[in-house]
Amino acid sequence: MSLIGYPNCILTLAAAPAAEEGSAAPSADAPAADAPAADAPAADTAAADAPADGKHKPSHRQQHYYSTATSAIHHLTLVHFNAELICTVRPPLVPTSAPLEVSVEDVNDCSLTIKWKTPETIGDSGLNGYTVEYCKDGTSDWVVANEELTLANHYCIKNLTAGDLLHARVVAVNPGGRSEPGALAQAVPIREVVARPKIRMPRALRSCFVKQVGEQINLVIPFLGKPKPMVSWLKDGQPLDTKRVNIRNSEKDSIIFIRTAQREDSGVYEMAIKVDSFEDKANITLQIVELPGPPASVKLVDAWGFNAALEWTVPKDNGNAEITGYTVQKADMKTGEWFTVLENYHRLTATVSDLIMGNSYSFRVFAQNRVGMSESCAVTKQVATIQKTGIVYKPPEYQEHDFSEAPKFTTPLSDRAATVGYTTKLLCSVRGCPKPKIEWLKNQMIIGDDPKFRQISNQGICSLEIRKPCSFDGGVYTCRAKNAQGEATVSCKLEVKRTYPWTI
Repeated sequence: MSLIGYPNCILTLAAAPAAEEGSAAPSADAPAADAPAADAPAADTAAADAPADGKHKPSHRQQHYYSTATSAIHHLTLVHFNAELICTVRPPLVPTSAPLEVSVEDVNDCSLTIKWKTPETIGDSGLNGYTVEYCKDGTSDWVVANEELTLANHYCIKNLTAGDLLHARVVAVNPGGRSEPGALAQAVPIREVVARPKIRMPRALRSCFVKQVGEQINLVIPFLGKPKPMVSWLKDGQPLDTKRVNIRNSEKDSIIFIRTAQREDSGVYEMAIKVDSFEDKANITLQIVELPGPPASVKLVDAWGFNAALEWTVPKDNGNAEITGYTVQKADMKTGEWFTVLENYHRLTATVSDLIMGNSYSFRVFAQNRVGMSESCAVTKQVATIQKTGIVYKPPEYQEHDFSEAPKFTTPLSDRAATVGYTTKLLCSVRGCPKPKIEWLKNQMIIGDDPKFRQISNQGICSLEIRKPCSFDGGVYTCRAKNAQGEATVSCKLEVKRTYPWTI
């Protein structure tokens, strides 16, 4: 029910309050004498009490009225006779903002599928759904494609005529009404697309492609698409300089050719292919590198003992590539020859050791990147001089080991049997420190320089040779070894046998 003077009001009838004690309650079948007819709307009753100027004022029949406001919703309660009228005042309803990013999802010779994003602003009224409309290019006759609202963010418009050029738009609907339409950026031809455009980027070009200055660049990028896609190129978001970069396009690929690469050719090349409203893009990052420049400066920080400390700064020109290390060399000022002391060194400070006392040294540093070592270098202005210092050699003190040892026979004499007239030899071995003196005895008598006997002692091997012995040469032979630590003896028995002629 509506209330005159209160637009957007909802009127509700509530039960009458209980009759006072002693008063007769009105009959359920018979309305009160002053009450309006049962069939009369509440609006008419309110209108009867409203003044001519249309402003609502309480009549003499109303007992009292009051209003409350909560969360921007106003409640007006009017007590009229035995009925309580409640009016709820709501704020005006507002439609949503326009749907966002309307684009083509698919198209063929009889249908068009579009997609969009939810409006940025929906409001308290919520969202009932979307209406999709289309019209032919050059006309303003918009046709509603969906009879019922759709809640999805895409819709397929069917039963279209091949060859038509259509515009499409989407309208969001809620209790506040229709939103502003979100439309396609351009008209879409209704026809079959045999193959969507697709760039097939070679694996080698998916990451940064590196070439050296002066090299030739010839990149082939194949693609798919039918009919023949339109190909366009950008470098760092700007059109290509066709004086330096040559582009050749065919139905299957696009070729980018640079005869002599230079540093300024580095950048991000964007390739785009387009068939009607379908498009595919890909980026190629090209990096043209060369040898780096030398370190900006190098200086001798300190020199002490046999060492020299160096410090240098990074090159001003890295050759368009990351610096991977440094090479440090030294040169003796006497000879002027350079020798590498540090290679592939990554820090900016270094200590060169093992310098020769009394010499003066100069140092230089080269920078390195992925191409190689810089052609020039940074050289120290100062010379490191290794001063001579008085050094006295002091041999280490240690306790000398005592190798003294008393004589000891390691191989004793053994008993032997000899034949008269045949030379025989007695052998034994002895050790001791200092070298022991060897004496031979026969039956406890020193043999001495008897020419019949030959005494030999070499490397601890002692031998006594008995030349052509006779029966008198048998007996006990003794070898005696003696030094400052003691003496040792060893003996054996020699038996000399006579040979007798055979008799028959």
